[in-house]
Amino acid sequence: MRTPSDCSTACSRARLVCEPRPSGSVHARCGANTPVCRVETHLDAFRSVYQIPLREAVSNASLQFKTMRTPLFLLSLLLAGSASAQTPLTWQQVVNQFRAANPNLLAGELNIQESKASEITAYLRPNPSLSFSLDQLAPFPGTPYRPFAAALPVIEFDYTHERDRKRELRLQSAKQGTQIAESQQLDLERNLLFNLRNAFVQTLQAKSLLANAKENLDYFEKELTINRDRYRSGDIARVDLDRIVLQRVQYESDYQTALVNARTAKIMLLMLLNQRTPVDQFDITGPFEFREHILPLDQFHDIALASRPDLVAAVQAVQKAETDHRLAVANGSTDPTFSIDFGYLTPGPTYMGVGVNFPLRIFDRNQGEKARTQIDIRHAERQKDAAQAQVFSDVDSAYYTLVSTVNQLRPYLGPDGYLETATRVRDTIAFSYQRGQAALVDYLDSQRDYRATQVAYINLVGAYLVAAAQVNMAVGREAIP
Repeated sequence: MRTPSDCSTACSRARLVCEPRPSGSVHARCGANTPVCRVETHLDAFRSVYQIPLREAVSNASLQFKTMRTPLFLLSLLLAGSASAQTPLTWQQVVNQFRAANPNLLAGELNIQESKASEITAYLRPNPSLSFSLDQLAPFPGTPYRPFAAALPVIEFDYTHERDRKRELRLQSAKQGTQIAESQQLDLERNLLFNLRNAFVQTLQAKSLLANAKENLDYFEKELTINRDRYRSGDIARVDLDRIVLQRVQYESDYQTALVNARTAKIMLLMLLNQRTPVDQFDITGPFEFREHILPLDQFHDIALASRPDLVAAVQAVQKAETDHRLAVANGSTDPTFSIDFGYLTPGPTYMGVGVNFPLRIFDRNQGEKARTQIDIRHAERQKDAAQAQVFSDVDSAYYTLVSTVNQLRPYLGPDGYLETATRVRDTIAFSYQRGQAALVDYLDSQRDYRATQVAYINLVGAYLVAAAQVNMAVGREAIP
């Protein structure tokens, strides 16, 4: 146990200041009479921060004092520790950051704004026209020279009146285009959210595999320690110990592979979030488990028909095509142009005139646009049918993939499931081998079977969560939580 003088000497080397310890408090190694040590700095705000880690540093080895000699170094350690600590993000927090920062979604929002701007253009009235003319000029009038003596100034104002609700139909068509853009944006978000959910699940799966690999490695280290003791006592042969040691390579390889996969999954998730956070400072949290929740297939069909944004966009495209056809018919009608003019006769009174101009739609009655928009209606209807067929195909495929994964997961659970059986076999064979009642081959096989069963279960849980996300993408909303 350290004495108070030892602590004072160590504190002086580490540039610490010793203070009397409160009565009744006992140091873990130095006893009850040793002082409390803190760093003497010019920043009073940091004194309480340094006090806790340095008390532990004093109670450890004196080598730590040789490393941490200056308050600046200690401050850098504290800042590094606080920077590396970050609260893991939940799924909802990941979604919120994704919607706020993903460049593809932000670009889609700009498309909606452009479509809304086109509504302003569609509802604009025709501009009137104002003209000014000066007639009856005499550049060579003779003597006396008065070229403007008989000048006739005229001011004319023209305005074209649109008939058959052309402006209203243009606005309706533009608004329907905005609705289609919004539905397409929701469909883009639906697909990107599936990619985000897939990356989120893969990250959780990689973390679970990493934890499993670490657990298996720690367990095998304990088993290896026991067998080394058995070898020293002459209970097993050297070749048996060597074979067990060689088996450790697989567990080390699993751990390193799981570590790389976990970082790779985080990198993919960070790319979708458009973040530059260091991988080691980024983490997520969420349930990674199997919870069976499957609705009937017909119910998924009904949800998809009401919620799929691409199907909604296809229906809206049919409606817009019909509006465009009515607009093409309206554009084939004649729009009169009304005019009013004012003039002054010299010498004479000021006069006013009115007029109406009717274009004769003899040859051009907008026949081409009428035919094209009529065909476009049928084209949009066929696309709607194709989108509906695609919806049923996506739902059916995702549903049966989910059912297949659930059927594979069920045997793993329960008291006599694969997980419990693999654990029971591993522990039983290990217990028997330690007492010389089982062969080495059986012992190694039980370890491999346990490892394979755990990895297969984790992969199946990841496949189930991905299949559930695929069902949600197929129906257009989160039908499976």
